[in-house]
Amino acid sequence: MRLLPLLVLFPALFSSSLLLADENIPQQSYVNDAILPPQQVWHGASEQLMHSADAADATPFEQSGGMSSPDYVTTFAWLDQLAQSSTMLHKVSLGKSPQGRDIWMYIVSSEGADTAKALQHNHKPTVLVQAGIHAGEIDGKDAGMMLLRDIVNGDKQELLDGVNLLFVPIFNVDGHERSSEFSRVNQRGPKVMGWRTNSQNLNLNRDYSKADTPEMQAMLAAINQWDPQLYIDVHVTDGIDYQYDVTYGYNIEHGFSPNIYQWFSKLYRPQIDKALEQAGHVPGALVFALDNTDLSKGLEYWHAGPRFSDGYGDVRHLPTVLIENHSLKPFKRRVLGTYVLLEQTLKTVAAQHTKLQAAIEMDRFRYPSLVPLTWENERQAKTRDFKGIGYSVETSAISGDKVVRWNGEPTLYPQLIQQGPTKVGIETHRPASYYIPPQWQTVINRLKIQGIRMTPLAKERTLKLQQYQLSEPQLAASTYEGHQRVQAKARLVKVTATLPAGTMEIATDQPLGDLAMLLLEPDSPDSLLQWGFFNTIFSRTEYMEDYAVEPMAQRMLAENPQLKAAFAKALADPQFAADPQARLRWFYERSPYYDDHYLKYPVYRSR
Repeated sequence: MRLLPLLVLFPALFSSSLLLADENIPQQSYVNDAILPPQQVWHGASEQLMHSADAADATPFEQSGGMSSPDYVTTFAWLDQLAQSSTMLHKVSLGKSPQGRDIWMYIVSSEGADTAKALQHNHKPTVLVQAGIHAGEIDGKDAGMMLLRDIVNGDKQELLDGVNLLFVPIFNVDGHERSSEFSRVNQRGPKVMGWRTNSQNLNLNRDYSKADTPEMQAMLAAINQWDPQLYIDVHVTDGIDYQYDVTYGYNIEHGFSPNIYQWFSKLYRPQIDKALEQAGHVPGALVFALDNTDLSKGLEYWHAGPRFSDGYGDVRHLPTVLIENHSLKPFKRRVLGTYVLLEQTLKTVAAQHTKLQAAIEMDRFRYPSLVPLTWENERQAKTRDFKGIGYSVETSAISGDKVVRWNGEPTLYPQLIQQGPTKVGIETHRPASYYIPPQWQTVINRLKIQGIRMTPLAKERTLKLQQYQLSEPQLAASTYEGHQRVQAKARLVKVTATLPAGTMEIATDQPLGDLAMLLLEPDSPDSLLQWGFFNTIFSRTEYMEDYAVEPMAQRMLAENPQLKAAFAKALADPQFAADPQARLRWFYERSPYYDDHYLKYPVYRSR
C-alpha cells in the first residue's frame, strides 16, 4: 500500500521546537526531521553564494530555497542551457548506464576545450569532480551547478586561468532516478533523494578494482583518457552526530602515494579548512567513532582499499579526495560547504600544481621492492580533539539494546585516541612481470579497462617463473556485490612453464604497476582471485574410481620406498587412518593421473 508521509501520520512530531531553536527562522523541514536528533540553527557567509529563487539564472536548488535537488532531465536541461550561453562549457557522454541513460560530463575551460587532447594542450592541471556515486548523496551536483553558473555568468571566470574542471553531475544516473522522499532516513534532505546502488543493485563505490558495472568502466576510461591531476568524490556520511558539516579525507602517510599525502596535508588541507571556516563551515578529518555509544573509546582512522574511490586513487597515484558531508546537517548547508570546498580546490590546484605534479610523478615511479597487500589496525601516535555533540545512552524499549540520544548541544571531546588499519600486514616482493595465459580473457579485459599496460607474447615461450599453489580454499557462503568471494592459503613455488602465444606479460615498472599487483596477488583482499574471477580452478573435474586406485597404490608402495615411508607417517594420524577415502585420495594425488592444474593459480610471476 502507499505510505502516508510522517507529517500526516504524526503531526505532533513536527513541532518547531524540535527542529529549530529560533522561532524567527522560516519553518522548512524534511519528512524525517521528526525522528532525527535536534539541530542547531546555522548561518554562514556562504549563504551569500545563493541567488534568490526568482533570479533568472537560479539553479533548481536555489529555486527551492535550498531544500530540493532536480531530477535527471531537469538537471541536464538547466546545465545545457548554461552551456549554450558560453563557449567555456562542453558536454560529453562517458557512456551508458544499464538502463540506457547517458553519464554526462561537462568540460570547463577558459579556452573552450571539447576534447581530452585540446584540454591537455592548454598545459593546465585538471580537476575531475563527480557527484552521486551514491545517488542519494547528491550535494556535489547542486554545488557544482552553482559554481559553473558563477564561472560562466558571474565574477569567477578567473578560476579557470590556472586550472581545468571536469564535472560529472550524476555518476549513478539510474540510482538517481530511483528517487523518493523516503530514500535516506538518516539524512536531512534533499526532499527527494536517489538510491544508493545502481539499477543492478551494485554499489559503484565498491567497484573500482573489479570494474563490473558499465558506469565504472566508463569512469575508468574517462580517467585514463582525460588524465586528471585531482579527483574529487562527493558523498554524505551516516553515523554519529557531531559539529562538523564537511569532513574529507585522502590517502594515508605510509600508503602507496606518500608524496601525494604530503601535498594534501601540507598544502591542500590548510587552505581548504581556512576557506571553509571563513565561510562559516566546520571542516573536519574523515574519522568515525570506534563505538557509536561511547565516544570516549576513541576514533577510527579511515583507510580504504582499492575498491573505494580514495583507496583506488592511492594505489593508482591519482590524488583523490573523499568528501563526506554530515548527513544530519541540512541539505542547504551541505551544498554550500561543498561549493566552498570545490572553489578553493580550483584555486589551490592552480597555485600549487607544480608541486602536485611533482608528487604524482614521484609516486608513479617509486617501484618499491616490497608492496603491502593487507593492513592491520594500530593505534595512532597523535590524539585528536573532537568537536562532537552531547548525548546520553538509554535502554531502548523497542530493541532492548542501548540507544544513543543526541541532544544537539556542541560538546568537545578532548584528546581522543585514534586507530585504524595503517600498519602493514602481508607484503610481497615486486616481481618484474606477471604472465596471464590467453584463456583468462575476462581477467585480461578487466586489467585493460584499468589502463594497465600489457604485451602479448608473439610465440610460445618456456620460462623459469614462480606460481602460487593454493590450499584450503574458503568460498563465501553468500554473494557480495554479485560475486562469491574466496580466500585460500597461497604458497609461492618455482616452476618452468611453457606459455602459449597470446599470453599477456604485465611489467610492474609502469605507473599502474602497484595496482596490477593488488589485482593479481592472491593475498590482496581486492585481488581478482578473491573477487571470484578464478573460481573455476577450485573445481575438480577428473576423478579415479576406488577399484583403480587400490591396485595402483599397491604398485606405488612396492616400487617407491620413500613413498611407503611417507604413507606410514601419514597413518600415524588417527583421523587420516580411519578415513578410507582420504587414504585412497592420498595415492591419487601422488599419481601421474592427478590434475596438475588443480589449485594452481594460473598467473605466473617472473623470478
